[in-house]
Amino acid sequence: MSGSMVQFPTNGHTCDGYLSLPSKGSGPGLIVVQEWWGLVDHIKTLADRFAAEGFVALAPDLYHGERTTSPDQAGKLLMALNIAEAGKDLRGAATYLRAHASVKPKKVAALGFCMGGQLALFAAQEHPDVIDAAVDFYGIHPKVEIVPARVKVPVLGHFATRDKGVPLASVHALAHAVKKAGGSFEVHEYEADHAFFNDTRPQVYDAAAAALSFSRTLTFLRKVLA
Repeated sequence: MSGSMVQFPTNGHTCDGYLSLPSKGSGPGLIVVQEWWGLVDHIKTLADRFAAEGFVALAPDLYHGERTTSPDQAGKLLMALNIAEAGKDLRGAATYLRAHASVKPKKVAALGFCMGGQLALFAAQEHPDVIDAAVDFYGIHPKVEIVPARVKVPVLGHFATRDKGVPLASVHALAHAVKKAGGSFEVHEYEADHAFFNDTRPQVYDAAAAALSFSRTLTFLRKVLA
């Protein structure tokens, strides 16, 4: 890994995060939001991958030091997460990126996976003054409410046909409602399982779907953050 841990102010306290800088020295900002496991090495590696593509990538530690490999414990951490506080941490991350000397132009997107996908969309909904776009990889969190009329920034979504936790019917309904309210929500579907992008989980990882969704994400981000 080529990045480093940093601290940034948020809501009267500080939050840790993993920051990875592009080799060319500058680029738009990207918040990489963790899955329910926490800020694990996989998420840091993804931040590095996006940095290698020219983004200033910051992965905030929304669990503040806690992480796990146990699905049961991950579920408990997810349910215990204070959504309002997580939203403030994500706002702090966006504000930190906007002020960072390497972030040029001064634009920031939020991108996340599973729990992080829903939180990325939530952060964009709540803080459109500092977050310019969102990328949602199969986002799910039972405590996070998305209000279609409040989603004002461009959204790109990647979803799996075999994902029982995120039914495509609900995805289509949300995207339709966002568009009806005047927003933008581009949806792509993949013949794959939930978490198909996570190459540390061979039981669900789909290399073709991961590669295609990554390519589409780069195209989207380069357009909306230009």
